[in-house]
Amino acid sequence: MAFKELFSTDIGLLSVFTIAFIIGMAIFLGRYVKQHVEEDERTHGQGQ
Repeated sequence: MAFKELFSTDIGLLSVFTIAFIIGMAIFLGRYVKQHVEEDERTHGQGQ
């Protein structure tokens, strides 16, 4: 019942899209920050 409503109603589809978008943004931001931290460590050295 819940899955049928989740994927067949407008508000359910909006909820699925929102959840997927938030998870995607979290993955993107995590990778972005990790990449820039590693770049800064290479540029400025560690432990200074």
